[in-house]
Amino acid sequence: MAENYVNVRYIVPDVAAAVAFYTTHLGFAVQMDAMPAFASVTRGGLRLLLSGPLSSGGRPMPDGRRPEAGGWNRFQVIVADLAAEVARLRGAGLKFRNDILSGPGGKQILLEDPFGNPIELFQPAG
Repeated sequence: MAENYVNVRYIVPDVAAAVAFYTTHLGFAVQMDAMPAFASVTRGGLRLLLSGPLSSGGRPMPDGRRPEAGGWNRFQVIVADLAAEVARLRGAGLKFRNDILSGPGGKQILLEDPFGNPIELFQPAG
């Protein structure tokens, strides 16, 4: 049921390509397929709503602004070995915004989906 998930909406110009990215590289499963307008994919308690230009979430605002991909808000995927995960994803040709950063809570890096939406990969300290 949808109420058992934390929902995050990402605006994407190509829903099918977004679904392929999240299911192939990050272990998400397709929950709902209404392509080409919309799809939802899940991983654990996260439901990622992938909204294309034909979806209600992708429609222009009353002032004419259009929702677009690529901001800085993101969801976090916790991994056991960040360096190994980054090597695997780089080997698949995926793009990162930065290099691994270390802080008091752990290590992190920002991966981009094919449309510039960020995903934080995080390895907790200790």
